[in-house]
Amino acid sequence: MKSLVAALLAFLALAANAVTVTDDRGVAVTLREPPKRIVTLLPSLAETVCALGACDRLAGVDDYANYPEQVRRLPHVGGLDDAQIESIVALKPDVVLLSNTARALNRLQALGVPVLGFDLKTLADAKRAFGKIGQLLELRGADAAWQRIEAGVDAAARSLPPSVRGTTVYFEVSAGPYAASESSHIGELLARLGAANIVPGRLGSVPLLNPEFVVRADPQVVMVSDRDAQALLARPGWSRIRALREGRVCRFTTQQGDVIVRPGPRLAEAAQLLADCLAGRLKGGR
Repeated sequence: MKSLVAALLAFLALAANAVTVTDDRGVAVTLREPPKRIVTLLPSLAETVCALGACDRLAGVDDYANYPEQVRRLPHVGGLDDAQIESIVALKPDVVLLSNTARALNRLQALGVPVLGFDLKTLADAKRAFGKIGQLLELRGADAAWQRIEAGVDAAARSLPPSVRGTTVYFEVSAGPYAASESSHIGELLARLGAANIVPGRLGSVPLLNPEFVVRADPQVVMVSDRDAQALLARPGWSRIRALREGRVCRFTTQQGDVIVRPGPRLAEAAQLLADCLAGRLKGGR
């Protein structure tokens, strides 16, 4: 009888500590307790864990994770399409946080590793990830952290003169050209700043464009990484684009680009970089 009571008490203790989170696939994942060893396979997810005060729970990150500084010292276990499954398993994670379209998701799940898949395209997606990761970690502060982000985005918008509103913008994510559309988190930030994105959301979040599309749209401002900026004028017809003719091209450094393209806790900083570009005050930019 005593052993039965002890077993029941142990079960109740485990149940009391258990945490259940439903990921963006609609899959409910239950852990016996809040995770102490976490592997993330998206830079924005690592940044979110750290922003919520749990950087010390990270056991490994993807190859592109580089912020905050302590993340650089962690084991790096591949990327979206080339995750090192054996290395991840060897880290004995309590849970792996990754994109819900990552190849590694099903493989890890088949090996018995708990996984949470996230769909991170929009500001609403980033906000939802904050809430779910806060719930997973059983840490308060996710709502307050997001409110600070919102306040920062609003402050960036207020920093712009009214004359900037309506400026037509082309934001190139990478050569191809792949561009941030209205339905991406970058497009949503630009809209909050009053800019007009030339790439409609119906094309997808980050569509591959025909270069002629950009020539026809003739944006007033082009935003691009500094590594790709030199090649713009070599593209057929691009010398006719108003932004290139007038020198209204913002060249983001690698560090600035990381801030902007990651839908995570540095979104307010991203909004300010975009605002500085629109206002012509981006340091080292135009």
